[in-house]
Amino acid sequence: MRCPHCAAPLRLDRSALRSDRGAAALRLDRGVLRCERGHSFDLARQGYLALLPGDPRLGTADSAEMVAAREAFLAAGHLDPLAEALADEAARAIPPDGYVLDVGAGTGWYAVRVLDRLRERFGIALDLSRHALRRAARAHPRLSAVRCDVWGALPLRDGAAALAINVFAPRNPGELARVLRPDGALLVATPTDRHLGELVSALGLLQVDARKPQRLAEQLDPHFVRLHERELTWPLRLDRTDARNAALMGPSGAHPDRVDLDARMPALPDAIAVTAAVTLGIYMPRGTG
Repeated sequence: MRCPHCAAPLRLDRSALRSDRGAAALRLDRGVLRCERGHSFDLARQGYLALLPGDPRLGTADSAEMVAAREAFLAAGHLDPLAEALADEAARAIPPDGYVLDVGAGTGWYAVRVLDRLRERFGIALDLSRHALRRAARAHPRLSAVRCDVWGALPLRDGAAALAINVFAPRNPGELARVLRPDGALLVATPTDRHLGELVSALGLLQVDARKPQRLAEQLDPHFVRLHERELTWPLRLDRTDARNAALMGPSGAHPDRVDLDARMPALPDAIAVTAAVTLGIYMPRGTG
């Protein structure tokens, strides 16, 4: 990791570690990371490290309700096909050394699936939401959780990551290219304009922009070369609880018209058939020449 203030390397201050009385191992949940210029950062009791250079844009962080809805929806297995595809591509694309980075990781659910496939790797989950990172910090023994603004400068050293995954989340392409090894890989999953379309229509949710693929290409092209792309589609059958969780976990959950959503929910059938439609792109950093 590197300091978000001055970009100097961060190192664990072992003098700040405490040991439990009679315990053989030191507790790292009270550890402190410092840089050579004296900036210091505590590991939160909840298990994540906060590396924020200033006041974060808290309005962009997922709320506790959004995180709980996402956790329940993912635990029900509705997005398992996407997680399996990510793990497959990760196993094929990752170079020999370096971390797995999940950018906009939320609870770390996708990172866990990738790390389960890549048994010798360690991962870092980056997100702004405290509520999500409390879960990510406990999600996997080889996954660390770091609180930062993924729109801005990432608190990692150059070339630290072998693989970055970015699932339904914001991204900073220039920073992603910097923290990836030159032979590293970036996996980006984005919803198509058909994703959960039946639910979008029934509940009046925010629609995915049909120009999203074009905007993604324009954003990534200066920094990455697309190796290949695949579209994943699969059917889902959602009960009303699933449907509500799907509505709250996405963009509509950030600024929901709760009165309208609550009014529309009873009109849904007991189970609604919807289509999941996701584009998964595999990229590598452009050479520096």
